[in-house]
Amino acid sequence: MAFHRGDAVEICSTEEGFLGSYYAATVISPVGKSRVLVQYQTLLTSDESMPLREIIRAAEVRPTPPDVQVSDFSVFDEVDAFHNDGWWVGRITHIEGPLYYVYFSNTADEIAYPFSQLRVHQEWKKGKWVPLLKRR
Repeated sequence: MAFHRGDAVEICSTEEGFLGSYYAATVISPVGKSRVLVQYQTLLTSDESMPLREIIRAAEVRPTPPDVQVSDFSVFDEVDAFHNDGWWVGRITHIEGPLYYVYFSNTADEIAYPFSQLRVHQEWKKGKWVPLLKRR
């Protein structure tokens, strides 16, 4: 997929400890045929003085998923939870009042989130977004 200056994208982290997480960014410019220069929306440089910019392999970049409106989530729903400045893929294990408990298989952690920090998990497949709800 070709990306252009100004495109809103998400970067899939391939770093150990961050696998399965996605970070919002904007394309600054293509770099050759297989890389793009991006500026992150939530990650900062090491001195925290400005947004982090990186050259990323295009294979690690996807468009920003569309917003899927839901009024709540159910146990076993696959969701993205906003945590540590990025979106992490997990599964709802139980619900207590306003909190949804999400299990992350890559870290074996279970963390409680309010509805506002969750979104429907979607996969980018063959150039289309596929929402995943109630997968077991």
